[in-house]
Formats: sequence, structure tokens, C-alpha cells
Amino acid sequence: MPGDRAALEQTGRDGWPEVYRRLRAVNLDSLRPEELEALADAAWWLSRVEESLAVRRRAHAAYVAAGDARRAGYHAWMLATEYGFIGKDALAAGWLTKARRHLGDQPECTEQGFLAFSDAELAAASGDHDEALRLARHMADIGVRCGSQDVVAMARLLEGTLRIGAGETATGLARLDEAMCDVMAGAVSDLIAGWLYCLAVPVSYELADMRRASAWNDAAMAWCETLPAGTPFHGLCRVHHVELRVLGGAWDEADTEAERACRELLSYHPNMAGESFYVAGELRRRKGDLSRAEDAFLRAHELGRDPQPGLALLRLAQGRGEAAATALASCLAGGDWQGLGKARLLAAQVEISLAVGDLDTGRAATRGLETIARESGTTLLSALASHARGAVAVADGDVADALARLRRARGAWLELELPYEAAQTRLLLAKACRAAGDYDTAELELRAVRAAFERLGAADGLRQVERFLAASRDLPSGLTARQLEVLRLVAAGKSNRDIADELVISTHTVSRHLDNIYTKLGVSSRAAAAAFAHTHDLA
Repeated sequence: MPGDRAALEQTGRDGWPEVYRRLRAVNLDSLRPEELEALADAAWWLSRVEESLAVRRRAHAAYVAAGDARRAGYHAWMLATEYGFIGKDALAAGWLTKARRHLGDQPECTEQGFLAFSDAELAAASGDHDEALRLARHMADIGVRCGSQDVVAMARLLEGTLRIGAGETATGLARLDEAMCDVMAGAVSDLIAGWLYCLAVPVSYELADMRRASAWNDAAMAWCETLPAGTPFHGLCRVHHVELRVLGGAWDEADTEAERACRELLSYHPNMAGESFYVAGELRRRKGDLSRAEDAFLRAHELGRDPQPGLALLRLAQGRGEAAATALASCLAGGDWQGLGKARLLAAQVEISLAVGDLDTGRAATRGLETIARESGTTLLSALASHARGAVAVADGDVADALARLRRARGAWLELELPYEAAQTRLLLAKACRAAGDYDTAELELRAVRAAFERLGAADGLRQVERFLAASRDLPSGLTARQLEVLRLVAAGKSNRDIADELVISTHTVSRHLDNIYTKLGVSSRAAAAAFAHTHDLA
């Protein structure tokens, strides 16, 4: 029985549902190779991944039988790419070998350009950067000579990511910019456009280049709106959209979009939905919806996405600081974390370690974070490092250093337009200002913090403000919690060395605390400070 030849006329952005309906109703054995190809593509665009793979295997066999090595090679490459994308590496390797065999003796063609992309990725993964770069340039040459803008754009983006990985960030970003201009101008096919959006946005996000990430993701979301509903790219692009909206403070929109991303990716491929649940958990944690945040983090873990650092920060918010610290230490020790991912883990470790009184771990995590920030040179990571160092300085009682670091971080967050991060830093800055006796500035910062958390709907942030105010009201003469600890030990007759050993700080830091305590209490000696403590029931 012949296939439905009219279905081929429907191929394209708006025709995939009709192509699928018509061709799926026909006995597959009767379809020609190009009809099987159209059906495989249509099934993929409708997120029917397993069905698409099965039909594409048939298309490959049909092209082999017809003696069309180029198209057989293309479908072998597509199968390798799709199997690799869903984590079936052995199948991906086998199909890539078939693609090489089909295309090895062919005259130069666009299919060889696609194959060069995969070979370059393998070379890069094995550490052969020069070979990967050579293949990327070779791929671009093929694309130019064969008149394939798809191959050229993929080659430019590949070269850009390779150069960024080698530390040539400016040159690499220039290549990415060039490739994405073609994508956003509609100069490449829909499939390649989607792939390049999915590759470029994470690269810019990993570089903490939020302006590029936002611009490209906004373009990707607008492009998705022109596609039929339910394509794989809807969920893939939406996850990054939610991440960026959370950072930018558009939490109501992000909440709705996070739910959609979870549904879309579960229907495409469950193993890839873990990231969407993690992002949903992070949003809910920040909003103070701890129960639903935990549900999302646990679901992310079930789907194969490590739930840290979000789950550890959630445990801290639940009052389980020691469990949070242990889980985060285990995560850092057991994973090969790099770049922004490692920076976020270390930033969380600083916060949790200081909360449970483990200053040594907090200091070590801060040093690691500062190293990453120096190597990256990005404003975002520098802000993370400055906030961490400021938090350690607050814990150590080094008020001057804390003020300088936290003001630097505050300025960076405001420049980046990241309101939640700015509010968290300003809350810590308010604490440092109070410790310095600057109550007016502390009040201004607290007012800004409260307003930001209210606009965001950050219930947990507002609870942090209330806890700080309650603690401040309970401390006499503007003493910080750390200064009160020192005062109590002085009243107990401890020497500076004893106090330093007990609080795990230096004797120099103890002396600084004492100078600040004398100033706040209006006394001039150790004995007078001890007497104040006994008189006010602080000993």
C-alpha cells in the first residue's frame, strides 16, 4: 500500500501534527525513505521521543537499502545525537561509528559538517583542544563551501564554546554572538535554531553573563511561541527562562512557568525534567514555601538531578543546620564541580557553616569561592565572593572589613539587577552597621531589605528580618551576638587566649571585640566590662 504522499507537503513548522497523523495511519512498511524521515521528524517535534527514534532507525535502513549513503549517514548521526542527549551513550557511540562509515568516502557534503560537530565534541571531552578547534574550523569551511547556514552557525557556536573553555572568553563570546545573530535573524532551520538556543544560553549562564543569557533566552521564548505547542524546546527553554526570572525578581511569572516546565519536560523525557523541579524548589524555598520546596527537591533527586545546594539551604531554613552542613560537605567532596555550579555550592557552605558556628569551614569555602571569582573575572561571582568574605568578617567581629566587602557586594548586585541577592547582602550589611554603632545606616538598609522582600514575596527573607530585629532588641547597648559571647567569657574570668581558643578565633580578633565592647558600654577596662555583665545579668 503506498504511503500518503500529500503528507510531505505539510512538513514544516505548522504541519508536523498533520504529517504525523497522516503518516502514522499508514503501514510503515509502505513508506518511502523520505516519508519515514518526515514521520520521524514529526514524532520528535511532538515530543514522542521513543517513537521518533524507532522510525528514524527505519528511515536509516531504508536509505541504506536505496543506496543513499549521505542520507543514511545523516540519520545515523541524528540517532547518535538523540541517544547521547538522553544519556544512552553506548547506543550513541554505535550510531556515530555508522555515520562515519556512511560518510567517510562521500564527496564533501553538509552531512560531513554535522559529523565534524560530534567528532569535535569527542575530541574536546578527551582533552584534545587543538583537534577540537581544528574540527570546528573545518566544519565552518564545509558549511561555507556547501552553502549550509545551519552547519556554519553550529561551527561558530562550537568554536566559541571551545575558546571559552580554553580561557579565551572574549574571542569565544564573539563567536557565540555571531552564531546567535544568525539564529535570531531566522537564517537557520528550526531544529538547529532550537539546538543553538539550548547550547548558548547555558554557556552564558555558566559564565554568569546574565545580560546575554537573558537576551538569548527571551529570544528563545519568543521563538517557541511561533512553534506548535508541546515541542521539546518549549520545556528546555522554559527552564532557563524560570532561572533567569527568579534571579530578576519576577517571581509570580516564574512560579507559573516553573509548573509548566515540569509538565513539558516530563512529557518529553522524564530524565531531563530534574532540572525543572530543582528550579521550582529554589523558587519555593526563597518564597518560604518550605514544604512544597522539599517536594520539588526530592522529585529532582528522583529524576537524577543533585538537589544541592537548594536542599541544604532548605534544611537550614527548617532549623536543621547540622544536617545541612553534612549534606553539603558530602556533595562537594563527591562531585567534580566546576564554575558557577561549584561557586553556588561554596556560597551556600559559607552561609550554613557560619550559621552552625563552623568558622574554619566557612573561611575555607570563602577562599575557594574567591579563587573561582578571580579566575572568572565576572561581576556575579565577585559579588558572591565579596558577600561571603563580608559574612566571615561579621562572624569574626572585623566590622571595618565586613562593611567594605558587603558594600562592594551590594553595589554589584544592584548593578546586575538581582534584587534577592541584594536584599540578602543588605541584611548582613545592616548587622555590620549596627555592630559599628551606625544605627541610622542600619535602619536604612533594613528598610530597603524589608521593601525588597515584600515586593518579591520572600516570606523566608521577611522572617530573617524579624529574627534579626528580635535578636537586636534582646542585646544591650547595641552589642552583637559575638560581642555578647566575648563579654560573658570576660565576666567568667577567661583570658584573651582562653576566649580565642573557645570561640576558635585569633587573640587579635578578641582584642578588637573588647575594644568595641568597651566603646559600646562606655567603659575603659576589663574589670568594668565584667562588672557591667554581672550587673545586667549577662554573665
